[in-house]
Amino acid sequence: MRFSYAESMIDPTMYLPLARAVEDAGYDAMVVPDSICYPKVSDSTYPFSPDHTREFLEDKPFIEPFSLIPAMGAVTERIRFITFVLKLPMRHPLLVAKQATSVAVMTQNRLSLGVGTSPWPEDYQLCGVPWEGRGRRMDEAVAIVRGLSAGGYFSHHGEAYDLPSVKISPTPSQPIPILIGGHAPAALRRAARADGWLHGGGDPADLPVLLEKLSRIRQEEGTADRPFEVHVISMDAFSIDGVRRLEEQGVTDVIVGFRWPYSVGPDAETLQTKLDNLRRFADQVISKVDP
Repeated sequence: MRFSYAESMIDPTMYLPLARAVEDAGYDAMVVPDSICYPKVSDSTYPFSPDHTREFLEDKPFIEPFSLIPAMGAVTERIRFITFVLKLPMRHPLLVAKQATSVAVMTQNRLSLGVGTSPWPEDYQLCGVPWEGRGRRMDEAVAIVRGLSAGGYFSHHGEAYDLPSVKISPTPSQPIPILIGGHAPAALRRAARADGWLHGGGDPADLPVLLEKLSRIRQEEGTADRPFEVHVISMDAFSIDGVRRLEEQGVTDVIVGFRWPYSVGPDAETLQTKLDNLRRFADQVISKVDP
């Protein structure tokens, strides 16, 4: 089992000392969220908060992932960084491929590209991208990012994107893992075709059902025998027995955080509190789990 540390919407000056502490404590990765803007007027809801409201996001600091990850990579040597998740269908995949490959090169292959759609139509409207057809754009964008990041010339001629033969340089020495976030059937099927799945939280009772569906879809897609990452958010991650239960269900990575993220208003925790919490978990759980 691997362990990823989750912290977001905090004072940006905390990220670098947290990254160093996460690596020193024995975690395997940090997850980095993506949020572009907060509309003043919106009737959209957030699927992963208990009451589905999104007001907790207002005035919360979000550093753009391809800016934050290189900064944290510069003060660490081992941990991976996982975008959780980059809203891919509203960005042009050529630009994303350039950003992702640059970050992967600068961090010595420590980027995992977690991607998904967005639950908010406003994100698409504000970026001048239609909400309709986002699934098709997602599929084609994944193919383009994967093709360009492999090095050499690559072309794509699809319904959403038409790309002549181009290449980008530099590209990383290892493939960038592409992980798919989302709970809908279409997201699970995309994940089964990619390198892994990112669980978004929500009702704990839903997780076993989602894992069973994902396993079945991987069988249907013929991908069940290849390497695959399953990242989940679960209270079971906070005990040795719980970690073992998750491993038995096919989970490879757990995502842990130590504060309630859905509170309205600024984060009141001090850096020292965050450091103490992540180190305590490492001592009580990570150090006692067989690698």
